[in-house]
Amino acid sequence: MKVHETRSQAHAAGDERKMTRKQKAETKSQDSASPKKAKTEEDNGQEGEESMVDIRAEFEKFCKALSEHLSIKQMREILEANGQYSSGDDDAVVPRCQDIMFYGPLDNCPICGGMLECSGDRYHCVGDYSEWSSCIYSTREPPRREDTLRFPKSVESTPVSDLIKKRGDPKKNRPPRKYSAPKKPFDGMMISLAGRLTRTHQYWKSIIEKHGGKVNNSVIGGARVTCLVVSPAERDRGGSSKVAEAVERSIPVVREAWLSDSIEKEQAQPLAAYDIASDIAVEGRGIPLDKMDPSAEALETITADLKVFGKRGVHKDTKMQDEGARILEKDGLLYNCALSVCNQKNRINDFCIMQLIMSPENRLHMYCKKGRIGDSIRADNKLEEWENVDDAIKEFARLFEELTGNEFESWEREKKIQKKHHKFFPIDVDDGVEVRHGALGLRQLGSAAAHSKLDPMVANFMKVLCSQEIYRYALMELGHDSPEVPIGMLTDLHLKRCEETLLYFVEKVKSMKETGQAAEGVWYEFSQRWFTLMPSIRPFTFRDYTDLAEHAASAYETIRDVNFASRIIEDMSGSTLDDPLFERYKKLGCFVSPLEKDSDDYKMIVNYLEKTYEPIRVGDMSYGVSVENIFSVEVSACPSLDDIKKLPNKVLLWCGTRSSNLLRHLHRGFLPSVCSLPVSGYMFGRAVVCSDAAAEAAQYGFTAIDRPEGFLVLAIASLGEEIKEFSSPPEDTKALEEKKIGVKGLGRKKTDEKEHFIWKDDITVPCGRLIPSEHKDSVLEYNEYAVYDPQQVSIRYLVAVKFDEQGVVYDTAEA
Repeated sequence: MKVHETRSQAHAAGDERKMTRKQKAETKSQDSASPKKAKTEEDNGQEGEESMVDIRAEFEKFCKALSEHLSIKQMREILEANGQYSSGDDDAVVPRCQDIMFYGPLDNCPICGGMLECSGDRYHCVGDYSEWSSCIYSTREPPRREDTLRFPKSVESTPVSDLIKKRGDPKKNRPPRKYSAPKKPFDGMMISLAGRLTRTHQYWKSIIEKHGGKVNNSVIGGARVTCLVVSPAERDRGGSSKVAEAVERSIPVVREAWLSDSIEKEQAQPLAAYDIASDIAVEGRGIPLDKMDPSAEALETITADLKVFGKRGVHKDTKMQDEGARILEKDGLLYNCALSVCNQKNRINDFCIMQLIMSPENRLHMYCKKGRIGDSIRADNKLEEWENVDDAIKEFARLFEELTGNEFESWEREKKIQKKHHKFFPIDVDDGVEVRHGALGLRQLGSAAAHSKLDPMVANFMKVLCSQEIYRYALMELGHDSPEVPIGMLTDLHLKRCEETLLYFVEKVKSMKETGQAAEGVWYEFSQRWFTLMPSIRPFTFRDYTDLAEHAASAYETIRDVNFASRIIEDMSGSTLDDPLFERYKKLGCFVSPLEKDSDDYKMIVNYLEKTYEPIRVGDMSYGVSVENIFSVEVSACPSLDDIKKLPNKVLLWCGTRSSNLLRHLHRGFLPSVCSLPVSGYMFGRAVVCSDAAAEAAQYGFTAIDRPEGFLVLAIASLGEEIKEFSSPPEDTKALEEKKIGVKGLGRKKTDEKEHFIWKDDITVPCGRLIPSEHKDSVLEYNEYAVYDPQQVSIRYLVAVKFDEQGVVYDTAEA
C-alpha cells in the first residue's frame, strides 16, 4: 500500500508542476472565493435557525390559545373529523390535535397503513403489522396530507375559530416541524463489559456504538469508564479482576438490563437502579425472572417446581394434585389449555393456564392463572368451585374464545386455530410428564446409579442423561424455562408449526427487498410470532442471521430434543422400578461401553482432541478442556462400522451438542440442521455438520462457568464420491441437499495435513495442530463438513470432558 501511495503522491506532484498559468490563476480565484461562499452558507444556517425559533414561538402561542378555548371533547372531534387517531388518554389527545392543526393532518403509516400518533418529539404507528405483531414504524418527519382540515360545528363558535381555520388551509404554506438532532442514549459514555452475558460482547459493542457510546476492554487507564456491565455470577465467583477494580475505583457495576432498557426508552437509565447488589440475593425479594440477571434467574428456576407437567397434569398451585384430582374429560374433550401472547412494543409477554379440575369427591373446579411470563407472584390466580358441569364447560369455552378469538371445541378436536389481533395463542401440550419434573432429582441420582446392573461408568453416564438438571439448565440458558409453561412437553403438531414458521421466515428474509424500518418491521413481526409460539422469559427482536441461528434454529432443535427426552425418561420422580437407569438404557436401543484409558483408541482420541482444541472465550475468560472418560457407542439408527466402511471418503470428525440433546442422538442418530442460514453450522442447509477441529465442536458442547462438564461426539462421516469446497455460503443449498453432495467448508484455520493419518484401514483422521489456512476471508473459523444423508454418518464415540477456567489469560490480557 505504501508503494501505491508514494506513486500517487508523486503523480499528483508532477501534475502540479505541469499546471498552466491560466489554471493556477483559476485555482487561486476559486480559493479566494471559497471563504465568501462559506460565509453565505453560514448566514443561511443562522437564518434557518432563526426561522425555526420563530415557528416554534408561533406554535407555542397557537397551542396556548387552543388549550384555553377548546375542550378535550372538541379536540377528539377534530381528530375524528380528519381521520386521525383519537383514542387514548386525555393528555395524549391535546398534543395530537395541536400538531395536526398547525402542521397539517398526518397521512397513514407507509409500512402497514395504520394511523400515526404524535408522541413527544416522535410519531408512532398505532396499527398492526399482522395478527401477530403491532407495527413499530417511528419517525420525526411523518408523511402529511395536503388536505384542508375539517372542523365540527362545536368548534365554529369558539373564540379561536378564525385562527384554526386559517391554520387549517393547506394553501397557507404549513411549516415543516423541525427538531434538534436527537441525543443517543449512550452519548459520551465509555462502557466496559465482563462475564457471560445473554448476548455476546461483540454484539453489545456494536449496539453500544450505534447508540452513541464506546466500549473499553479495561476499567483502568485511558478514558474514564461510565460503568461496568457484568453478570452477578462473576462477582460471586470472586475471580474477575474487572469487578474488583471497578468497585475499588467507585465505577458503577450494573446488570445487562441497563443496556436494553436504556435503548428501549431512548435515554440512559439511572445506574443506581441496576446495581448488581440488588441481584445478589433474589430469594424472597419477589423479583420477576425477566428482571433478574440470567445467573440469578438460574438460582430460582433450577430448583423451581414445574407448575404444569403435561396435558393431564393438574396445576401445582391449586394444591389439588396431591388429593388425586384430575383434569375433566367429557365427550372426547380435555378441558386444559396453556395460552401465550408476545408483543414487545406493548410490553406484553403473557401466559394463561385454564383447567377444569374434578376432585375425587366429584366436585368440579375451574382454575385460571394469567400473568406475565416469569412473574408468577403477580399473576391473577383463581380457583372457583362450580356445581353444574355444563355451566362450567360453557364458561370455559366462553373464556377461551374471549382470550383467543377461536372456538374451544374446534381447537381441541381438530386443532383448528387462527391467530387474532392482540389475542392469545394455544401452546399445544402433549400427554406425559415433562423431563424437568419427571427426570431424576438430585436426591435420587446416587442411589439410582449405585443399584444399577449397568457398568458403573455407563450407569453414571445414564444418570447424567436422566437427571432433571441438564434439561432445566438447557432451557434456562435459552430463556425458555418459565415454570408456568411446559415447553418440554409440546406436541409434534406444535413443534411442526414452529419449524414451519422458522423456515417460512428464513426464505422470506433471504428474498426480502424491504429496507430501513420496513425491514425492521419484518424482523419484529417474526420475533413476536416466534416468542408467542415458543414462550420465553427474555423475548427480544431478532436482528440478523446470527440471532436466528443461535436463538431460533438452535433453540428449536434443543427444545425438540428435550421433548424427545421427556418421552424416553417419562416419570422417574417416584419410580418403583428396581433399575430405572437400565430401563431407560434399553429404550435407547444403543450400546455404550467405556474405553480403557491405556487402549490405542483412547490415546488416539485424546491426541486428536489436544491438537485440534483452542480455548473457548466467554467474555473475558478462557476455558481449556480435559478428558474425563471416553465411551464407545453403537447407535442402532446409524450405520454400523462395517457398513460405513463400505462407503467412500470417510473421515473421523467432531460434532458438538448439548448434553440435553444426547438421548435423541443415541436413539435416532443425527438429524440434519433445521434450516439454511449463512452462518456457521447452518451455512450448508439441511445437513449434518461436523468439524475436524475439536475447538469448533466445543463451542456447542460448552455448558456454563458453573457447570463445566459436557460431551463431544466423534462420528465417522462418508463425504461421498463428489466433494465440493466452499469458503463462503453457497447460493443454492437445495441443489446440494437434493444431490446429497459432500461439502467441505474451508475455514480461516485448518489442521496441519502433514499430521493426518489413516485409522481402521481407510478412515482419515485429520489430527493435526491448527494453523492458518489460505482462506483468510472465509466466514468460517474452522473447517466444517456437511453430509446430507444421515445414513452416511455413524456416531462412534462420546468424549466426556471438563472445561477448565484459565483465569491467568484474563489477567495477562488486561495487564
